[in-house]
Amino acid sequence: MAVRKLMPTTPGQRHKIIGAFDTITASAPEKSLVFGKAKTGGRNNVGKMTMRYIGGGHKRKFRVIDFKRNKDGVPAIVKTIEYDPNRSARIALLYYADGEKRYILAPNGLQVGQTVMSGVDAAPEVGNALLLQNIPLGTIIHNIELRPGQGAAMVRSAGTFAQLTSREDKYAIIKLPSGEIRKVLCACKATIGSVGNSDHALERSGKAGRSRWLGRRPRVRAVSMNPVDHPMGGGEGRASGGHPRSRKGLLAKGYKTRAPKKQSSRYIIERRKK
Repeated sequence: MAVRKLMPTTPGQRHKIIGAFDTITASAPEKSLVFGKAKTGGRNNVGKMTMRYIGGGHKRKFRVIDFKRNKDGVPAIVKTIEYDPNRSARIALLYYADGEKRYILAPNGLQVGQTVMSGVDAAPEVGNALLLQNIPLGTIIHNIELRPGQGAAMVRSAGTFAQLTSREDKYAIIKLPSGEIRKVLCACKATIGSVGNSDHALERSGKAGRSRWLGRRPRVRAVSMNPVDHPMGGGEGRASGGHPRSRKGLLAKGYKTRAPKKQSSRYIIERRKK
């Protein structure tokens, strides 16, 4: 993957850095795996705004992604690498030997025409999905399940990867992109390799209008509000706002919000780095 920096022919293009689409091989998605996606505009079922700063944006279609990778033992050929407007990563269309088609997240290095597989018979190669107990130690992985058969929940963003460091009893020890080290059951599945489109973090929108295309409306700073609207609002002149906090008064920037008796804390060996 690469990024393109455009010539500054307009103010909006001066700082714009966008991803290159050189790896994408299809312009239209597979119809059988696409559904309409309704927009809420931040409103609930009675029309009341429950989330601010949402609205507009380009119309999208939802691509159904196979996060479970439960077609074990059936080889599949990568037919296309496609763009997905609903996520930062690229997606790959698989044609299985039995005729079924599915989308998966496209890892780095996956090529059109390559064969991928999942299950105990799969080799630990890029794009293959295996149980954590069958993956060699030190392997770079993504698309990790938290519960067996649930489907991948962790390490799905563009360019991210985790590392399988060791195994203890029925648990695998995994180092996550945040720096957190935690236990995951060895019966859970993960995919070999890192998520593709790793240059996504280098992109810059260049202008406010590109945020509107994504459905994001302008966000008002808390310190510019009145006291009735936010705890950090009000004051004469340009007041700093005091301690950073949310609209509900919950402290931000350093205040721990994780429940101290959360059940899953016992699986975390080392917390993520600040």
